[in-house]
Amino acid sequence: MNLEKIKQTGFVDETIDPTLDLFEEIKKLKKEKNAVLLAHYYQDADIQDIADFIGDSLQLSQEAAKTNADMIVFAGVHFMAETAKIISPQKKVVLPDLKAGCSLADSCPPELFAKFKAKYPDHVVVSYINCSAEIKALTDIVCTSSNAEKIINSIPKDKGIIFAPDKNLGAYLIKKTGRDMVLWNGACMVHEIFSLEKIIKLKERNPKAKLLAHPECEEAVLNKADYIGSTTGILNFSQEDSCQEFIVATETGILHQMMKASPNKTFIPAPPNNNCACNDCPHMKLNTLEKIYLCLKHEQPEIILDETMRKKAEGSILRMLEISK
Repeated sequence: MNLEKIKQTGFVDETIDPTLDLFEEIKKLKKEKNAVLLAHYYQDADIQDIADFIGDSLQLSQEAAKTNADMIVFAGVHFMAETAKIISPQKKVVLPDLKAGCSLADSCPPELFAKFKAKYPDHVVVSYINCSAEIKALTDIVCTSSNAEKIINSIPKDKGIIFAPDKNLGAYLIKKTGRDMVLWNGACMVHEIFSLEKIIKLKERNPKAKLLAHPECEEAVLNKADYIGSTTGILNFSQEDSCQEFIVATETGILHQMMKASPNKTFIPAPPNNNCACNDCPHMKLNTLEKIYLCLKHEQPEIILDETMRKKAEGSILRMLEISK
């Protein structure tokens, strides 16, 4: 296998027999290689249906760590596969496409963030888990969208806080906790694209529908939401609430699990502010069944982390887990 070519393309580039049953071949390879396949909620339905575990990024990494698998195949984006490697350094972690990045993680370059952090030497750095391993290594405590409020409230009131990389989640947390935080100016392209005007019109046409929004959305959208929460939180709310119609302001991949869990309910994706399918994450959608098959077959592309950096990043995750108990 030409590793240089993989670095250039981001994935194993190989012609596949079109008559191959990829579902069966992936199942065979998983068994043969003692591998576990993780799929984030934002993956295509076919990938979710063949995965061993489906969920949010940290939840998936924790599930994989509990297994006796030798290899983790992460159908998600780069920072998620890095998180799996941080938590399970003894396991081989592979990503179907190395170019499956994240606009939010990419909005916080480590060298620039290090300079930003140096301006506030007495501040505690809290970083949303949607960031690179390098940023996690520069962080005191990592957080998720579901435990972020608890993490912020655990920090003494006399301590300043830097929150990175998501300015929208940071602004939401300032409102929720009353803490005056220094925010890094990063954002997720998918969650910033939702059109408030179109959502209002959609609610007018569907007056019984509740708006469910991820806290990465802009404040104007969050102000109209009936429920704000993590991807898992949104899924759980849609199952438990008596409402039969929901407008969903997050990546459309989650709708597959929502419809499977509540087949008699109606789920409407919140519209973006243009005519493209921008509420689909283009990075998440780089992963395909073909790439997962080749990734398993060749055990490439592999996630490799510098051990010193990995340990620092692990420390920030372990501190979060300790606080979240």
